[in-house]
Amino acid sequence: MPVLVTGGAGYIGSHMVLELVARGETVVVVDDLSTGFSWAVPQGVELVVGDVADAAMVARLVGERDITDLVHFAAKIVVPDSVADPLGYYLGNTVKTRALFAAAIGAGVRHVIFSSTAAVYGEPRVAVIAESEPPAPINPYGRSKLMSEWMLADAAAAHGITYTVLRYFNVAGADPEGRSGQSSLKATHLIKVASQAAAGERAGIEIFGTDYPTPDGTCIRDYIHVTDLARAHWAALQRLRAGGGSLVLNCGYGRGYSVREVVEVVKRVSGIDFPVKLSPRRPGDPAALVAGAERVRIKLGWNPVLDDLETIVRHALAWENVLARRTADAAAASA
Repeated sequence: MPVLVTGGAGYIGSHMVLELVARGETVVVVDDLSTGFSWAVPQGVELVVGDVADAAMVARLVGERDITDLVHFAAKIVVPDSVADPLGYYLGNTVKTRALFAAAIGAGVRHVIFSSTAAVYGEPRVAVIAESEPPAPINPYGRSKLMSEWMLADAAAAHGITYTVLRYFNVAGADPEGRSGQSSLKATHLIKVASQAAAGERAGIEIFGTDYPTPDGTCIRDYIHVTDLARAHWAALQRLRAGGGSLVLNCGYGRGYSVREVVEVVKRVSGIDFPVKLSPRRPGDPAALVAGAERVRIKLGWNPVLDDLETIVRHALAWENVLARRTADAAAASA
């Protein structure tokens, strides 16, 4: 039976598809390609271009293919954009997720893995955030994701399904084999943006806020390699299939780096001293987000193998080279 992956043509979703295929799974991807790319879906994997809120389409796929496993990545993810366009984020992340869950569960899905975020914690009261920390999101992105978590928990109680919510901290890096990576032209994630600057695709980068209550005044984040994250999803799926109950788990390494520290690592690994502009804080950015990461290791038996900032940066930089070659090949083909 196939696994249904929404947003499987996007950054994290495409890495999950690679992991599933490597494990011998059959996969069906649903993606509207608003931020994803058809070429990011591996050859031989079925790609259905469509909206996850299309109830008839979702129900048909689940029913015709006897799908019982859903991994839901499709979402809007940029915090400042959510502040500027809250209703758009509630539509994309909450209303459409509600439609997806209703159609999929109604058609026979029994296990759901939901892509959530550390943004549900808001401004944490502690240095390291455990899953027991009460959610208190401070931006529409975090609120929209928390609402979806609540919907999933209530639907599970009513319909007898099981789920795993994975709350990501800062996802970065790219597939070590160079098959996928973060490809959006409008990316805002620090390591991606800094890698673009090192590759000459940007004139430089901005650091938003240097007056936070942190050792160097810049925000601190816990960076997790996207391939390790995909493997956590695989472990979660295996646990649900084996009869494991519903869980909410943080996905991070339990260690944070400041913005300044990350920028220096990108400069050192790339050998490029790109310009850095210091700018005021952005709305909705908490000072520090570091995962309490013990529970995910215990519950899923997850052992990350790419837990190293330089490795994450090296893979991100290598992916920029892959994208540059893709662009050059496309230009040559159209000439």
